[in-house]
Amino acid sequence: MIVYCVEVKVISGKEGVFEQACLENRKGTRKEEGNHRFDVLQQSDNPGSFFLYEAYSSPEAVKAHKETPHYLKWRDLVAPWMAEPRKGTSHRVCAPLEVSGW
Repeated sequence: MIVYCVEVKVISGKEGVFEQACLENRKGTRKEEGNHRFDVLQQSDNPGSFFLYEAYSSPEAVKAHKETPHYLKWRDLVAPWMAEPRKGTSHRVCAPLEVSGW
């Protein structure tokens, strides 16, 4: 199991369209065989700050996700709305290890 966390800072006025684009990407991602979770979070006190929390079965599943049409569409659509480059970090899951815990 691997978790990928992405921090995104969005330019003012684009928060709503960015959120909608993320929700569309989430729909496609949740249908992927290797995806166990995809959360879209917006910081309460800073609406231009988003956090994407994604759980996958393997690094290969992450790689496959980044080749899907819905991800590529999202990536290209939201790029001009970012105040700075997004920051993604990969994490090894310590718990829960059982897929049923997700």
